[in-house]
Amino acid sequence: MKFARTESKERLEAVAQSNDPIIGAGAGTGISAKFAERGGVDLLIIYNSGRYRMNGRGSLAGLLPYGDANEIVLEMGNEVIPVVEDTPVLAGVNGTDPFREMEVFIEDLKRRGFSGVQNFPTVGLIDEDSSFRANLEETGMGYDKEVDMIREASDQGMLTCPYVFNESQARDMAEAGADVIVSHMGLTTSGDIGAETALTLDEAAERVQAHHDAAKEVNEDVMVICHGGPIAWPDDAEYVLNNTEGIVGFFGASSIERLATEEAIENQAREFKDIEF
Repeated sequence: MKFARTESKERLEAVAQSNDPIIGAGAGTGISAKFAERGGVDLLIIYNSGRYRMNGRGSLAGLLPYGDANEIVLEMGNEVIPVVEDTPVLAGVNGTDPFREMEVFIEDLKRRGFSGVQNFPTVGLIDEDSSFRANLEETGMGYDKEVDMIREASDQGMLTCPYVFNESQARDMAEAGADVIVSHMGLTTSGDIGAETALTLDEAAERVQAHHDAAKEVNEDVMVICHGGPIAWPDDAEYVLNNTEGIVGFFGASSIERLATEEAIENQAREFKDIEF
């Protein structure tokens, strides 16, 4: 079910005003989407890393040349959107893709039932001080293309929920018309294929706050939520929300589908193996 941008925003704003957290969930499979929706999430996000993640690979596989990220999202949309009943579904769009006419691609996403977009894969995960990141920026495949994609989607009336990694990007995305800024703290820790290198929760809270403040300088109405790094479990998200001002929610991908799946399947299998007869 596709939602207009205004309806999606109004729903999210109502959640924030009720002092409940806005919760977005990554959905790598239809069953993830179905039961995340049943659990009450406010947004569902489909992006290529969800497929890799739910096939037992780290989320950063989505940044490597293992497949056409935008084509994979279209395929996943065919699997996920039909099982979603009453939740906006966002597409993770590779805005740096040099083989897509982005205006046309955004139109296609709308036609297929997506209600909004997020920028993924994102070069924001690549160290800004690295020569690789510098070369991407120099050769027309930089973060500015992701900003342009968000602007195009906003102009076409889609909900926009971009990842940002620093204050400058938060300002740029707010200026481009972002509705929800997702303050990204890096690859999620915990679980079997999670990252081990991450910020502390206090460092994450400080950085999330900085992104919030920068975005609000540009657009007072933009909503800001947090994601990733050490913010892996509900207690982590609660800590960050209680140690920041103005942050209205959390987006979890690995946190909601991978970690829950790892634990549940392992425990279920162990219980069956423990049957006595």
